Amino acid sequence: MSHDHIPQPSRRVFIKGLAATAAIASSGMLPSVLWARSSATELTGTEFFLDIGEQEVNITGKKATATLINGLLPGPVLRIKEGDAVTIHVTNNLPEMVSIHWHGIILDAEMDGVPGISFPGIEPGETFTHRFKLEQSGTYWYHAHTLAEQTGVYGALIIEPEDSSVEEKVDRDYPVILSDWTDENPINVFLNLKMMGGYYNYQQLTAGDFFDDIAQVGLSQAMSTRKPWNKARMSPTDYSDITASTYTYLMNGTSPAANWHGVAKVGEKVRLRFIGAMTGSFFDVRIPGLKLKVVSTDGQAVHPVMVDEFRIGPGETYDVIVEIPDDKAYTVFAQSIERSGYARGTLSASPEITSDVPKMDKRVLLTLKDMMGTMADAEQAETMSMDMNNEGMVKKGLATASRKVRHASTEYGAGVDMRVDMPRFNLDDPGPGLRDNGRRVLTYADLKSVHKLEDNRIPDREIEIHLTGNMERFIWSMDGLKLNEAKPIHFPLGERIRIILHNDSNMLHPMHLHGMWSDLESPDGGFLVRKHTVTVQPAQRVSFLVTVDAPGRWAFHCHLLYHMAAGMFREVVVA
Repeated sequence: MSHDHIPQPSRRVFIKGLAATAAIASSGMLPSVLWARSSATELTGTEFFLDIGEQEVNITGKKATATLINGLLPGPVLRIKEGDAVTIHVTNNLPEMVSIHWHGIILDAEMDGVPGISFPGIEPGETFTHRFKLEQSGTYWYHAHTLAEQTGVYGALIIEPEDSSVEEKVDRDYPVILSDWTDENPINVFLNLKMMGGYYNYQQLTAGDFFDDIAQVGLSQAMSTRKPWNKARMSPTDYSDITASTYTYLMNGTSPAANWHGVAKVGEKVRLRFIGAMTGSFFDVRIPGLKLKVVSTDGQAVHPVMVDEFRIGPGETYDVIVEIPDDKAYTVFAQSIERSGYARGTLSASPEITSDVPKMDKRVLLTLKDMMGTMADAEQAETMSMDMNNEGMVKKGLATASRKVRHASTEYGAGVDMRVDMPRFNLDDPGPGLRDNGRRVLTYADLKSVHKLEDNRIPDREIEIHLTGNMERFIWSMDGLKLNEAKPIHFPLGERIRIILHNDSNMLHPMHLHGMWSDLESPDGGFLVRKHTVTVQPAQRVSFLVTVDAPGRWAFHCHLLYHMAAGMFREVVVA
């Protein structure tokens, strides 16, 4: 059945779809064979057929069930051209509703692929036909907007520019899709996190760590360092909700042991299109022995930046060009932010030529600045008075009240365990775990779009949103409200709007606004770079401008899948 008319779906279809996907998967009611039209790893043209179904895989050494597109993990690379009008038929061979979202693509709302927001979803046995014209170029991707994203429904979407001269010429071009895999059912992962927020964090500080600290800095300092974390019932090791205790980290669907390989010969230039298809992870990426020339982010060309390393979050993409100086092998190394595991591949002339895998960096603890923002330098941390009220943190004796932010009344309740009164504004910070590591690390402050803004208007309005949660209960929200508790945000059509995101937690949140570009600003209000996914660091405040030119209903959410499912999601209505 092809949908020509899209009925208005209920906003709660999204939540029900997540639950139904996982519940049916856990019941064992799954087809054993995937019917697929094509198993080609790369498809070109203007008309595509994508069939979603289930298939048995063995990634970790034991059998598990994956949800695949055309029998592939990841799904086929779609390589198409700017200016083309494409038709994509998505057939659902699952026993539950599923969807495909075209991440970062500017299109009509009813083609966006978000169940309960822009369409009802694709029911079992049905085919939905997406039609849109490509008005952009660069590296993008597609994925399910349900829990099927965790089990394999994702792939690369490469749009070649109409004018080939706008991209640097290279000898080889590889999508590098980073993802995380678990043999567990996604609903069980979610329920484990709801039961205990640190369920997968096997790196918690121990009594032994405490005694080591006493030996190094003394009892008073050791107690002082831990006091704020203990009062907030948080841990300085809370980088990720999910770790290698259940995750295996993949590069182009390949485990570290299997070692993805890309042919790269001496003297060649290679473009690596890194795609953050992770559901619960951040990766820090480097290729020891090679400089990385960053030339694009989220499909948008930037003035080249030479770095040793960059961090990529779920939803983001980065294009990197490397030059191969000799006939050696080079390891593409992507370690998880909490340093529990890594994905890796090799660039060399042949698969038989490999290189050593570097050791993971030592785990670095989150700092009090990652918890409290600019209020938390070492001296203030010792003297600051804090108490717990309604399971939220109230700070007293702030030195610079003029910079103290306001919190909505909805942020004071059992669903919010932390509020940052004095956030950090700096974008030149590589982020927790990457500071002062001896390597040149990319920051948002380094990214400068090649293209100038077409819309230079002063914003008509500002909308401030606080990213909130209760880590212990695994509740995630915006302004203290989960999706099913909140009203839609209204963007008046035609306006220029400033969105301010304020992270009241000590975890990173990659925030993705569908349907419209996010023009990231520097702290002084200057334009930096155009993105579709903006990562907000712990206790940080960032802002971006949006030209409201896309009527319809759109999603705005954290791209950590389980944060989105737990409530860090808003519907945006443009009219």
